[in-house]
Order: sequence, then structure tokens, then C-alpha cells
Amino acid sequence: MSEFSVTLPSGKVWVPKFVGEINQDKCIGCGRCYKVCGREVLEMVGINEDGEAVAIGAGADDDDDEYDKKVMSIANADNCIGCESCAKICPKQCYTHVPLAA
Repeated sequence: MSEFSVTLPSGKVWVPKFVGEINQDKCIGCGRCYKVCGREVLEMVGINEDGEAVAIGAGADDDDDEYDKKVMSIANADNCIGCESCAKICPKQCYTHVPLAA
């Protein structure tokens, strides 16, 4: 199976790589990646003392006691267009991207 690729107007071949994984141990929950992704691929979650992901409430009623830290997670991987903006802005290099097999 070959990789999916796009030939740009310049003739250069580009192989888009799609979000595959976020290393939540390295993630500091800064939200920079969330801000650059306009495709609703990412979602902030809390990690509780057992290492389980818990939903974060919206607004002032968010109870920080339910989790030890906030990290980014992949909510809608199918929305990813392979631009890798999330990885480019991540200060902790948490992202792994993979090409799509055609």
C-alpha cells in the first residue's frame, strides 16, 4: 500500500501526516495546540489521581478537585487535515503524526 500524497502547484509532493497520538505524560495542558486547530480535533481533559481522563466542566463551575492536571486529548481524529500545526506549536513536542495509507 502506498502513502496518500498531494502534488502541490510547484510540483513538490507533500505527504500529509495526521494526528496519531499525544503523549499526555509530557503535555502541560497549555492549550496552544487547541487554539491553532480550527477543526475540533482536540479536547482538554483532566487526569485524576488514578491516571484516568475526566471531563472538564465549562465555565466557573469547573471543579479542579476532580483532577490533578489538565492535558490535551484527541476528540475527533477524523477531522484532522494533516497540517501538523498542533505539533509545530507544542512546546513539549507531545505529538506523533502518521501518514495515511492510500
